[in-house]
Amino acid sequence: MRLRSLLGMTDIGLELVTGEDELDRFVRWVVTTDMLDPSRYLSGGELVLTGMQWRRADGDSETFVAALARAKVAALAAGDALYGEPPADIVEACRKHRIPLFRVPEQIAFATVTEQVNRHLSTGRAADLAAILDRHRKLVSGGGLDSVLELIDRELGTRCWVVSSTGRIVAGPSELPPNGLRTAFLAARRLPHVVTLEGARYSLFAVDPDGTSRVADWFLVFESDHKDWSEERRLITGELAAVVSLERARLDDRQSAEGRLAQELIELIVSDAKPADIIARLELTGLGLSERYLAVAATADAGAVRPRELRALLREILYGASPAAGVVDGEAIALVPLGDDPHIDDRIHRAIEALTPGLQGSRLSVGISGGVDGEGLRGAVEEARYARRMAAERNQPTSVVRHDELATHMLLLASVPDEVRRMFRVRLLDPLINYDKDNRSDLVHTLETFLEVSGSWTKCAEMLHLHVNTLRYRIQRIEELTERDLSRLEDRVDFFLALALR
Repeated sequence: MRLRSLLGMTDIGLELVTGEDELDRFVRWVVTTDMLDPSRYLSGGELVLTGMQWRRADGDSETFVAALARAKVAALAAGDALYGEPPADIVEACRKHRIPLFRVPEQIAFATVTEQVNRHLSTGRAADLAAILDRHRKLVSGGGLDSVLELIDRELGTRCWVVSSTGRIVAGPSELPPNGLRTAFLAARRLPHVVTLEGARYSLFAVDPDGTSRVADWFLVFESDHKDWSEERRLITGELAAVVSLERARLDDRQSAEGRLAQELIELIVSDAKPADIIARLELTGLGLSERYLAVAATADAGAVRPRELRALLREILYGASPAAGVVDGEAIALVPLGDDPHIDDRIHRAIEALTPGLQGSRLSVGISGGVDGEGLRGAVEEARYARRMAAERNQPTSVVRHDELATHMLLLASVPDEVRRMFRVRLLDPLINYDKDNRSDLVHTLETFLEVSGSWTKCAEMLHLHVNTLRYRIQRIEELTERDLSRLEDRVDFFLALALR
């Protein structure tokens, strides 16, 4: 059921305080909580009931409502028993985070609200069960989404397409919708959104607005204005989104044998695994040792796009190229067979830049390596990750750094055999790493900062908030442990390269 329907349930007497523009959201369930941060117990779409017992200090309302927004709840309903009406700071926080706020009269028990709303939810689900099962049968009988969309066309009298955030037509009529719909979807301030193109009106709905970032989501395109639809048609649209979401989950390779092997391959490459182990796992994934590959690494700041969504986004951008993708330490990494497409890096670059309108203030950073054969995968991944770190330093919504923009030393290191690079790094840095672990010191960071300021004692001491004499003692200890002399250019270069190989 939609939030709008709550206002028609006179037996629970809910009053809307703020959020009239969000009343088309669907309610999935009812949850009661008085925790300051209940987000770990929420999964999205809930009507949250609260007595506001958590409100004890300035800023508590912002903390509570922000947690609900992160969890993508449908709405908040605050009881009158404690304060008589929702305090101004709660109302302001709900407006800020676009969380619809309802007022629960003091004489209405939360148990009554929960019982009545859940009863309506159950009744609606039972009434629609036969239609839902019919559409699901269409999906699993082999016809796929196209047969479901044909059924929707007959019921709604309007054509419909399923489109990915990259603009790929996932399913729908053979006659393609006009260009510009993808950008309109990404840039829309609110969804559903109506756009007029080539003299026709199109309604755009996200498939999973509460659970997936917009740049990684699929969306529905209807060749009509949803504002003219009946409530029944709106409900069918929500049901269609659920069916499409189910199909997308079915196509997610993370739980398949191929997806798990790809994840294991990526983990092996970024670890200290032997090259022979990497090659063996590469062959298990069905990728050839003699093929040419490039590596892609991607991150998003502020948690705007989850790592698993970034992984799915890379696979979507590379649709048809059969990439092996995984996630390591919050970074999505993909290995892409070059095949007969020498310009695949251009394709990635264009696709990433086109996502800019959907980032909504956050940043997406991507690094792309040069082409290598199967034996050079570790070097390619390190090159892509280094390029991604360079991209993250640029103050742009989307930033892509390719291998030809990298410093020459990284290109040189990427061409060195894995075992040689590992031994070079271990020989120089392991004495410092082990000393730091045993003594809770910070020699590696000290060395990195010292090289960053080109050996300036004063600048390094200021950056580390140390006295110069303390810094001199640390550098002396580094030299003793490694038997190197940091006053010599050759030794400084060796340390610089070893740190770049981490």
